[in-house]
Amino acid sequence: MLKYYEVENFRSFKNKTTFSLEKTNYKVLEETNTVRGLLKGVLFVGANASGKSGALLPLKLLLDMLFGKAEIPFAIYHCLFSKNPAVSMRFVFDIKGSEIDYLIKYHNDGSAIHELLKVDGETVLERENSYAKVTLTEQKEYTDIQLNTLFLREIYFNTRFRGHQVLQEWFAFLTASIYLDLYTRRASVYQASGIELRKYLEEKGTDEINQFFEEYNFGQRVEYGMTSSGTVSAFFGEDKLIFMKRNGINEPILLEWESTGTQNLLNLLPAFFQCTHKGGLLILDEFSSGFHNDLERLLIRYFMKYSTNAQMLFVTHSTNLLSSSILRPDQLYTVEFGEDGSRIKRFSDERPREAQNMEKMYLGGVFGGLPRYEDRA
Repeated sequence: MLKYYEVENFRSFKNKTTFSLEKTNYKVLEETNTVRGLLKGVLFVGANASGKSGALLPLKLLLDMLFGKAEIPFAIYHCLFSKNPAVSMRFVFDIKGSEIDYLIKYHNDGSAIHELLKVDGETVLERENSYAKVTLTEQKEYTDIQLNTLFLREIYFNTRFRGHQVLQEWFAFLTASIYLDLYTRRASVYQASGIELRKYLEEKGTDEINQFFEEYNFGQRVEYGMTSSGTVSAFFGEDKLIFMKRNGINEPILLEWESTGTQNLLNLLPAFFQCTHKGGLLILDEFSSGFHNDLERLLIRYFMKYSTNAQMLFVTHSTNLLSSSILRPDQLYTVEFGEDGSRIKRFSDERPREAQNMEKMYLGGVFGGLPRYEDRA
C-alpha cells in the first residue's frame, strides 16, 4: 500500500510537497480506516482551481507511464510558473512489510531523466539518461535506453520481475488501481477488467449491485437486458439496455433518463467493488458529482469497512465529509493556491480533538483551503 508520495515542480505544486498516508496517533476509526499503520484513503478539499485534482495526478501519471502509453508527456506536467526545468516525483510503498522507494526526475524538454528504485533501502535500479545499472536482471548495465520512457517499465515488461516476489506484488497492487473522473465519466484502467458498466453487467450480471442496493435500502434495483416491463410500460430493444426500477412502482426507467447522481453511481460501482475487494488505488476526481451527502458518507464508510488492501484518494467539495465519524483528521487535506503555487495542509497538523467539529473549523479558516470571494450581491 502507499505510504506517501512527494512532488516538486509538478503542475501547480512548485515547492516540494509530501502527501502522507501514514497514520498518526489518533485512535478514532482505527479499526476501520487504517491497516498496518497506513490509512485506507485521504480526502482533498479546497477552492476551485486550487490544485486538488493536481494532487491526484502524480499517481495517475505513474500508472500511465508504467502501464499505459509508453512515452512520457514531459512538458504538460511541468509547473508553468517555474524557471526550474526539473520535475521530481517520489513514491514510497509498503508491500507486506517491505519498503519500495521509487524516484523519478526529468527535465521538461525531455533532455534528461533519472530513475532510482530501492527495496528496503537497497538500490536495485539506478538510471541516468540512457545508462542504467540494475540487480534485477542477468545483465547488470544498460547503455542504450530511450530517454522518453521509464526503464522500470521496460524491465517489467521484459522480465515480469521473475524471482522478485516483492516487486511482483507491488506491480500487482499498481495494476489493480483505477482512476475515475466522475464529472466526465472518464476512466483509466491498468489491468482490472469489467469495470466499464456495460461490460461489468455482461460479465457479472446485476446481483452484486442489487444486493448492495437492498442492503443499504436504496429502494430501487437494476435490470439489464433487451426487454423490461412493468404494469404500465414496456421496453423492447435490439441491444441490451440498462434499466432502473423503483420499489413499489416497478416500472422500468432507462438509465440515461435517471439523474446525474444515479448515472454516476452506477458507473462508479464496478470500480468501487473491484478495488474494495481486490486491492489497488481507487483515485476519484470530482467524487461529489451529483451525490447526496448521505450517499457520499455511505460509500466512504463501506470502503473503509470492507477494504483490506486498497486505498481511496479523492477530491470533493462536500464539507459535510469533514467529520471524525467518517474520516480521521490525518485523512483530511486542504489544498490552497498562493503566490508560490499550490500548498497542502493536513488537518492533523493542527491537532484537533476527536470531539471537535472539523467542518466548522474548516469553514472558520483553521485549516486554510477556503475560497476568498467577495459577495457583493
